[in-house]
Amino acid sequence: MSHTVDIPKELKDSLRKFRFARRSEGSAAIVIKINKQKLIMEEVEQFDNISIEELAEELPENSPRYVVLSYALTHSDGRTSFPLVLINWAPSSSEIGLLTLHASALLDFQSTADVSKVLEIRDGPEGLTTDIVNTKLLGK
Repeated sequence: MSHTVDIPKELKDSLRKFRFARRSEGSAAIVIKINKQKLIMEEVEQFDNISIEELAEELPENSPRYVVLSYALTHSDGRTSFPLVLINWAPSSSEIGLLTLHASALLDFQSTADVSKVLEIRDGPEGLTTDIVNTKLLGK
């Protein structure tokens, strides 16, 4: 028996608006959770001009989340770009049923959010740092 998690139109609209927002500084994030009872995705919160470490502190330690991050990335030549990254926040201390549901809906969410880079975080706030994100995006 497969469970499918619905992505409501309001969330799709919110993701589109977030994706195309013009940013000139700082990182921004939109946090999404799965409502297990209704089997739908819901927006939890949006953050503007937030550091990776602040974002890590805002995320729950025992519950998975999808985070679409517009990250202020400074390149070695001094340019700044704002790539979109999907953070798959799936702490190992989360309830197994919720983790399974979260994992099963990941590809659908990734496709809907139209994000190619995915960062898997399983070990809570200490697993999500600026260094880790920079390494993932710059390939260093």
